Amino acid sequence: MSAEPFRPHRVVVLALDGLLPFELGIPHRIFGRPADARGRRLYEVVTCSVRPPGPVRTDADFAVDVAHGPEALATADTVIVPASYELGPVYEEGRLTDELAAALARIRPGARLASICTGVYVLAAAGRLDGRPATTHWADAERFQRMFPKVEVDADVLFIDDGDVLTSAGVAAGIDLCLHMVRRDFGTAVANDVARRTVVPPHRDGGQAQYIERPVPDPRLATTAAARAWALSRLHEPIQLRDMAEQEAMSVRTFTRRFREEVGVSPGQWLTRQRVERARHLLESTGLPMDRVAREAGFGSAQSMRQHLQAALGVTPTAYRRTFRSGAGAPR
Repeated sequence: MSAEPFRPHRVVVLALDGLLPFELGIPHRIFGRPADARGRRLYEVVTCSVRPPGPVRTDADFAVDVAHGPEALATADTVIVPASYELGPVYEEGRLTDELAAALARIRPGARLASICTGVYVLAAAGRLDGRPATTHWADAERFQRMFPKVEVDADVLFIDDGDVLTSAGVAAGIDLCLHMVRRDFGTAVANDVARRTVVPPHRDGGQAQYIERPVPDPRLATTAAARAWALSRLHEPIQLRDMAEQEAMSVRTFTRRFREEVGVSPGQWLTRQRVERARHLLESTGLPMDRVAREAGFGSAQSMRQHLQAALGVTPTAYRRTFRSGAGAPR
């Protein structure tokens, strides 16, 4: 039997009046980059409006000429709703306009849905978040929760992946979310390549805090950057909290406080996430035995690695490797 013909994953971005141009551009920048070994684009990205093709207002002093109408939503494997400042009844009353409801009704069952910042209001008003976890910009989370009490709002995280529905906080968190989807679809190596070409951090975990007390360290104070670099260079070794604190000549208590202020999570949580990422890379890019992967990532044993990957990714190391080394080239 012949192999199925190659078809890129189709991402349709819904442009609504009052949209933020920066956030509209995020999906095109991130999903427009990945390609397979033969140079074929892994995603096809198109932008559509709820109206026939034509101009869509932005919050800037220019409009965007959108080439597709709502019919494009019927062809989507993934639909992304960026933020807008002119959501009208969606934002004010928590209900869809007839025009928007008709457009969303075109989305096929099983299509993945995602939002950036206040785009989450659209998904919630459509009833797609009832009983599910979601996030949005921290400054808007309290209002969003009051308007949609059936949604389990978490205002502290960068993004939430709930399987077929994903939501993110504002602006840069939209980049994190899109990179996460690339990583979920095609693996760490592909996502890291996109991040490298886009000159952004390759991975900020969805559970990282939206608001970090000291995102730009006070130049008069010592930071924890050297300790993080030191730890990343020896993930395969046992690393104690006091070892990291010694790199900055701080007490454990001071180091722990400063680390959380700068990174948003504790040193232990950060270290575990780096080891999970290291294990993912090795599982995708090598054929090393599980025990060797576990040692190289610093988990010590295959059982420990299995427990951590199961907790972080919801799959076993064996299943993860099978997914990304199967050669199928199709997103999950």
